[in-house]
Amino acid sequence: MSWEMVIGLEVHLQLGTRSKMFCGCPTTFGNPPNTNVCPVCLGLPGTLPVPNESAVRLGTRAALALGCTVHRRSRFARKHYFYPDLPKGYQITQYDRPLATGGAVVIDSPERGAIEIPIDRLHLEEDAGKSLHDRLPGKTLVDLNRAGVPLAEIVSAPVLRSPAEARAYLTALKQLLTWIEVSECSMEKGSLRVDANISLRPLGAARLGTRTEIKNLNSFSNVERALVAESARQQAILDGGGAVTQVSLTFNADTGQVRAMREKEASRDYRYFPDPDLPPLLLDEAWVAACRAELPELPAARRARLISEFGLSPYDAGVVNGERRVADYFEAVVGAGADPKTAANWVSGEAMIGFNATGTFAVSAAQLAQLIGMVRDGVVSHQAARQVYAELGPAAGEPRQVAERLGLLQIRDTVALERWVTEVLGAHPAEVERFRGGETKLLGFFTGQVMKRSQGQADPQRIQPILVAKLRGE
Repeated sequence: MSWEMVIGLEVHLQLGTRSKMFCGCPTTFGNPPNTNVCPVCLGLPGTLPVPNESAVRLGTRAALALGCTVHRRSRFARKHYFYPDLPKGYQITQYDRPLATGGAVVIDSPERGAIEIPIDRLHLEEDAGKSLHDRLPGKTLVDLNRAGVPLAEIVSAPVLRSPAEARAYLTALKQLLTWIEVSECSMEKGSLRVDANISLRPLGAARLGTRTEIKNLNSFSNVERALVAESARQQAILDGGGAVTQVSLTFNADTGQVRAMREKEASRDYRYFPDPDLPPLLLDEAWVAACRAELPELPAARRARLISEFGLSPYDAGVVNGERRVADYFEAVVGAGADPKTAANWVSGEAMIGFNATGTFAVSAAQLAQLIGMVRDGVVSHQAARQVYAELGPAAGEPRQVAERLGLLQIRDTVALERWVTEVLGAHPAEVERFRGGETKLLGFFTGQVMKRSQGQADPQRIQPILVAKLRGE
């Protein structure tokens, strides 16, 4: 029987606040274990939580960017479960009255082209601590620094049909969330984590199969690999006439296998009820409107504008538009006078290498625009321009000064060019005869030899007419 995958993703996003969701403890990553804690996030008796307005604002901004409906009234609830890294014995989250519902993410599916992935809900909650199983043999240690860190959980509808679509969705979602600066979205630091729900059903069937959930996936590649592994496991069970059990799973990245942790809980198992220490969260219309006004031009709209306004190809626009800071830099280079296509090539090439390594652009937009103009005007060759670029920076001076210092300005003087051409032709009489006998492809050889003799300073656009004239005996 042919089976169809049905996938839904739950993305847990650490909001970029300086303090935790319900107390003033810092959210700084990498501090010594159990130092970012206080009686509130430790769940000590008599303490009262106070919601973090910055977390609510960032969650609202994310919801608006996703096209969700932000509800003026939402409510915090207690989700009960017992685990060593949950000091209160419950998690403060949102259940029946989430912050936002609806919305969508548009992705480019490898199988189905451009499709829209609906968002079921976005709700606010606090994170649990972290259990460490690999520090002491046979023991589990608990670090509660992360307990109480503010999260937004974004739940997709179960409409994804392949691991590749799941990755495309996560890539688009991460781009949007970093673009609007609600989170660092670092999977290495744990500020973006994914739970993947998957079920199989007969191809063409409407009814969903029994789903399982793969917890705490920490990279997009592991999401794909885990979904492939779990799909194969479920298919083997179904093909053998068995029934899939609703369980929570963990993925072992070393072996590429999934392993059952426990039976998957239902909502009733968590004994949700409204948190009696927290009143309903009420957002007035003006406050939500102010959050909407803070949003920048979103990635999809900017990509379309880069194509229409600057004439970039969809591919170039996609590369330049990958990060907001890169798109800003590109537009600054064009604004300083550079040709858009040439600017896109430089930004996605040399500039991107430095940006990926340091997170900054060492060469200012004005410097790069000047350098591009120097290549256009024949002042330096493109190869020489790359050498100049490597030397540019805040203290390097203007590109022309750097080119002069490095001896890279192209020589366009006809007398000097003719002298080099004469010397090259005199040194290669056999090739001259072959050219005159019809081997016109040797023109490239002669051009290269002139460039070599001039140590790269000759203007190649002016060399060729002189070469052709002398080879023809003119």
